[in-house]
Amino acid sequence: MPLVSTRSEGVADCLIFAQEYSRRTRLAGLVGAALTGAAGAAFIARIDAQASALPALILGFSFVGGLLSTWSPCGYSSLCLLRPVGRHARSALITYTPTFLLHGAGYALGAVILGLVLGLAGGLLGFAGASVLTLAALGLAGLVYGAHQLGFLRVPYPQRRAQVPHDARQRFPMWFIGGLYGISLGLNYLTYVQTPILYLVTAAAVASGNVTSAIVLFLAFNAGRFLPMAVNYLPVSDIAVQNWLARRQESAAFLDGGLLIAFGAALLTFAVL
Repeated sequence: MPLVSTRSEGVADCLIFAQEYSRRTRLAGLVGAALTGAAGAAFIARIDAQASALPALILGFSFVGGLLSTWSPCGYSSLCLLRPVGRHARSALITYTPTFLLHGAGYALGAVILGLVLGLAGGLLGFAGASVLTLAALGLAGLVYGAHQLGFLRVPYPQRRAQVPHDARQRFPMWFIGGLYGISLGLNYLTYVQTPILYLVTAAAVASGNVTSAIVLFLAFNAGRFLPMAVNYLPVSDIAVQNWLARRQESAAFLDGGLLIAFGAALLTFAVL
């Protein structure tokens, strides 16, 4: 982010965040999620609804992945740095609204850019939507990264280990920072994201081979990332929000792992059936 800072806030690589749960509980979660995903996919295939259910499943998975990305250093940063100034009053919220809207516009622009690049790349590589091989590969990736989140595997987690530049708040007006942070976070790979769901959304965008589909996937993911910002319109303190997130970080990681397992099992079942 050289536009606003020559240095960035570093973060550690992705660790196991579900450690407060016993190994038995995590194993039960893994098995339960796998059975749920496989059983749900088998039912959908049985009633011959796979064609309509699969896009909805992937979009919903993308959106929830965006929500889970709130439990990341940049999620915390956006919520606490892009807050209304002063007391919770109508005038403060009106002044804050351009920041909120530009932040959302930045997420939308990031989704369009990512979707354009990945959709075009997928098309040039010859991908053309869901195939047995594509579903199997995405499903396997979901199982592997789900096991990673639950602490049963340790697999590579390549990310740019940086946060949005905190010092920008002292250098630019808040509305500008709202848009800048939105674009930075909306591109997803400029900053650190703690949910591996991002990888599956990226792979699905490439596999679609279609620019529109890829953009829609990232619009869903980024909508999930942006939506928690609306909490800044509520009469709650920043410390209350941060404490609420902190108390639920490992629960979010547990849910993250379970969703990855269920999604992976569902896609593998679709591939087989």
